Amino acid sequence: MKKVTLVALLLTSTMVCAQTSTAKKDLVAKILVLQQPAIEQAAQALVERPAMQLHQQAGQALQTRVAPEKREAAAKQVQEDLKKYVDEVGPLVRQQAVKLAPSTIGALLEEKFTEDELKQLIAIIESPVNRKFMQMGGEFQKALGEKLVVQTKSVVEPKVKALEQAIVKHLGLPPASDAKAAETPAKSPKK
Repeated sequence: MKKVTLVALLLTSTMVCAQTSTAKKDLVAKILVLQQPAIEQAAQALVERPAMQLHQQAGQALQTRVAPEKREAAAKQVQEDLKKYVDEVGPLVRQQAVKLAPSTIGALLEEKFTEDELKQLIAIIESPVNRKFMQMGGEFQKALGEKLVVQTKSVVEPKVKALEQAIVKHLGLPPASDAKAAETPAKSPKK
């Protein structure tokens, strides 16, 4: 009789653990669905980061290494190539991020959160107040950015100019004032 009771207890606890595990997995899956836009956005940012760096480098090279008459055409080709890269690679990386989310983010959620905490997290994510707050992200960034530029412009601009001059010097290029003077034909004095 004791063996039967012990087996019944083991079976019951195993079934409860399986149900809890299934319920927890379902909650994690729901969170991943709710967070899919953020996951895709993070993946897109990973795709765009090297494109932005290359864009900046290309812009600098266009100004210093490409003949003025060829700059516009070269810039257009660079833009087209960058867009093509983002358009081709973006969907692939976003799709892979969504595919990896259960084994990465989902595994961490299962490990670090209880079932009750997952339920609370879902309630927070689905909250109308949270949605409104998240939708205002762009407005928050714009408001802060505008004030930040105004407040830091006098400090940042001289440092950017000093950085530009240092980089020009390191590259062995003529200073900006010399380069502009070389591009501008000398005016003959008025008679």
